[in-house]
Amino acid sequence: MNPQTDILCELSDFLYPRSPYSGEFKAEHLVFNAKLQDFSQRVNYICSLQTGGKLSPQEAYKQIQILWKQLKSSKQDLGIS
Repeated sequence: MNPQTDILCELSDFLYPRSPYSGEFKAEHLVFNAKLQDFSQRVNYICSLQTGGKLSPQEAYKQIQILWKQLKSSKQDLGIS
C-alpha cells in the first residue's frame, strides 16, 4: 500500500473516530448510531471553535441547535422510539 495512503487513513481515523455498535442489531439502529456519532463529532468541533474564539457563543449555539434538530428528525424518520 502507498505510504501516503496509510498516513491519510490514520489521519482520518484520528479525526473521525468511530466506535463499534453494540446495541440491538437492526438496520435503523445502525444508521442512527452512525448519525449520532457524526453529531457528537460535529458538536465537538463547534465547541472547540467556540473555545478557541473562532465562533461566538450565539453562533455555536445556533449550529448545535440545527444539528440537534437534524438528529431528532432522522430519529423520527427511522421510526425509532
